[in-house]
Amino acid sequence: MDNRQIVLTKRPVGQIDESTTTLITSLRPQCGEGEALVKVAMLSIDPTIRTWMDDAPGYLPPIELGAVIRGSGTGVIIESRTERYSVGDVVFGMTNWQEWVLATAENRFSVVPKGLGLDLATMMNVLGVTGITAFFGLTVVGQLKEGDVVVVSGAAGATGSVAGQIAKARGASKVIGIAGGGEKCAEVVEKYGFDECLDYKEDKLRQRLRAAAPSGVGLYFDNVGGEILDAVLANIAMNARVVLCGAISQYNATGARRGIENTSMLITRRARMEGFLVLDYTSRFAEAQTELAGMVLSRSLHHQEHLVADLENAPDALNLLFSGGNHGKTLVVVDESVQLG
Repeated sequence: MDNRQIVLTKRPVGQIDESTTTLITSLRPQCGEGEALVKVAMLSIDPTIRTWMDDAPGYLPPIELGAVIRGSGTGVIIESRTERYSVGDVVFGMTNWQEWVLATAENRFSVVPKGLGLDLATMMNVLGVTGITAFFGLTVVGQLKEGDVVVVSGAAGATGSVAGQIAKARGASKVIGIAGGGEKCAEVVEKYGFDECLDYKEDKLRQRLRAAAPSGVGLYFDNVGGEILDAVLANIAMNARVVLCGAISQYNATGARRGIENTSMLITRRARMEGFLVLDYTSRFAEAQTELAGMVLSRSLHHQEHLVADLENAPDALNLLFSGGNHGKTLVVVDESVQLG
């Protein structure tokens, strides 16, 4: 049986295009001793995938030319020659952009728990990397406390929307989102329950932030970097915490990246700015998933998934994250027959 795969053909400059990737067909991998064969069901489309396509150092090495595009996803165990997995298990891990993958000692998968009453797309969104990132970024790195004025950029996205809702649930005095366009700002307030949302496409963001948070921003969850980060730094409160989760405004940059100018505010406000990776908290994932599952089931955490059909459309799905054409968590459905039991 064949295995369709999407490989990196050319390193992109700016947005990826038809020359960046190629859909190829190879033989389905054979399951060896100590391994399991996974039929891929869904791909998680995340901004960091774009950074891995560049020939630049990072927390993971660049994707090599000719290699399958790296990325996480879910699938079902079709064949197992290890006690770690049983046939029929739904698993989550590094599937990469392909139809079949082996679970090995080096490429391990987590078995998705059954019986939670959640569908697979919700599991990949709120209980997946995006929701867990929001949870630990706010509660551990950001040290969220009751009464904080919280600002979240990329507030209409998968991670940002969850971050704002966690802040509300844990007693923030005000949660302000930043998003692109009137439609998304309305969605942030009406669907996700933020107190206010500022459109970064409008002028004078710095002044509008000051009006929205006259006492200053106590906790900023940053998903975008660049000028928006700089505008928030100009408005931080005493002892503020700035959590650096992503820099999506920079990932497709083709020229020199603009530096931020307001770092001196960290000194005068005795504030802290810290970056993190969700991989830092792998051993604590279950802690986050338990709380997030409870919020979903009690309907205190709202979410949405933007489903894109078929493996070959994964490159277009990745571009949606940068064009703003997606709503919520973007997932590519490789095999719609796989469901949670």
